Amino acid sequence: MRLWSISIPMTYAITVLASGCSEPIAISSNAPANSSAPVLEAFVSFSIELAFFPDFAGNLSAPNVFSNNLLNNLGNLTGTKPYIRVGGNTQDYALYNASLSVATNGTYNLSRSADYPTTLFIGPSFFESYATWPNTLFSHGFNLGNNQSIGQETLLATVPLACKALENGKLYNWELGNEPDLYSTSSQGPVRLPTWNESLYVSEWLNGTRTIKGLLAEACPNMTAPENYGYLAPSFAGTNNHLNAVITWHDGLDVDKDIRLISSHNYIGGATQPGVTLQGTLMNHSSTVASIAPQLNESRLLANYSIPFILGETNSLYNEGAPGLSNAFGAALWGLDFNLWCASQGIRRTHMHMGTDYRYASWQPINTNKTTRGTKPPYYGNIAVAAMMGNITAANVSVSSIRQSSIYDASYATYVNDKLARIAVINMREYNYTTNGSAPSARPSSSYSFSLPAGYGSQVAVQRLIANGSDAISGITFDGYSYSYELNNGKPVLLKNVTRGEILGIWGGVVTVDVPDSSAAILNIK
Repeated sequence: MRLWSISIPMTYAITVLASGCSEPIAISSNAPANSSAPVLEAFVSFSIELAFFPDFAGNLSAPNVFSNNLLNNLGNLTGTKPYIRVGGNTQDYALYNASLSVATNGTYNLSRSADYPTTLFIGPSFFESYATWPNTLFSHGFNLGNNQSIGQETLLATVPLACKALENGKLYNWELGNEPDLYSTSSQGPVRLPTWNESLYVSEWLNGTRTIKGLLAEACPNMTAPENYGYLAPSFAGTNNHLNAVITWHDGLDVDKDIRLISSHNYIGGATQPGVTLQGTLMNHSSTVASIAPQLNESRLLANYSIPFILGETNSLYNEGAPGLSNAFGAALWGLDFNLWCASQGIRRTHMHMGTDYRYASWQPINTNKTTRGTKPPYYGNIAVAAMMGNITAANVSVSSIRQSSIYDASYATYVNDKLARIAVINMREYNYTTNGSAPSARPSSSYSFSLPAGYGSQVAVQRLIANGSDAISGITFDGYSYSYELNNGKPVLLKNVTRGEILGIWGGVVTVDVPDSSAAILNIK
């Protein structure tokens, strides 16, 4: 073991202990057999809780520029701004009130949820929020949960408003219903009888989507053309609930051939589940692999339909995340590992879910009595994923996982047009800057060696994702940049006390990088 130092912000001035190098891992020049199909444009995307969409986007008189800056940062890296799914649980609570003078009017029932309103009305100005983010595509989620007359009236009233807001190239896809596999079993109150099954769901969904298409034909006829019309579906909460997605397809869910993306939801655990920890649950590659395995199995069972499989809603811990876990820097490292693992396994896009005051949100869009507006640690994980992908619009980008011997390590290779371009290394061993108020201990590090194929240059450029430790909630940088609200409203600011532009030599075809515990590095292959 040896002592070494690294150039990171002065607030991180610590001693680092490096472990000995292991045998180099051979990296293929071309995408290996285990690499994914190319990811879709806007692989790094978001899902925003419908009740809070106006907080994130603002309106025409007061657009949320901070949010738009954060979206632009990601778009500048990947060639496309993130696609925005507007939905979530409140999608199936939303009822329309034409006389409402504000975008939303929600009432909280704390016995059901303290995080979002379970009685929700939206007014005409809600749809104004779709006009505030230039060059952004949206999916709008319609209410399937309420099958009473008021729910039907809401659908009839809001389809014309939504299509007018999203015509002229703003539509990503439509969505009807959020997590209908939980309708008969929801802990917040069932909205279907225990006899709810796949065929009943398919019947309701087809009736609803056909109604939507009929309304579009009247209000926005150009949006019924095949290239402009389609759905995310079935948007189930998971793979082991009351409804089975594969059976819904067998029962004719896509008989009208209008499902563009097979959408499933995933959370790695629950915010209040016993035993959930940063190291054991989030900063743990085996946990991520186990969490996503059921979706991968489902995607294989549905592969014959030749429709891309995505995660239409996902994040760390369901029930909006846990403080000290979902809003800590460790969650950024988890997000980097989780998204790259998904990409490497053929999940073509991920929508990270957010809402106002949600602990796992990438940013807080406004000030509230609970949370200060600002960029949160998970956003830096989003940025690192985007940097690892590069410009998806300019080339086919695929990701391959690189096997590591420890559950606290993960590494991936990005291939651009089948040629090796980048390697990501994530050291998920937990390092906390302070423990019970005591001074920080020496920060360990691990060395990772990769044997590169012939034909590459003699140097590798390094970008680091780093903070004081896994428990940090501020002071985070990627490649020396901060995206803080306080510094420049979410635009990138290069910190003066950070050294970047680190270059590693390739010796005998091998490159070795030291990565401190609770940090990550991206190697850009020249």
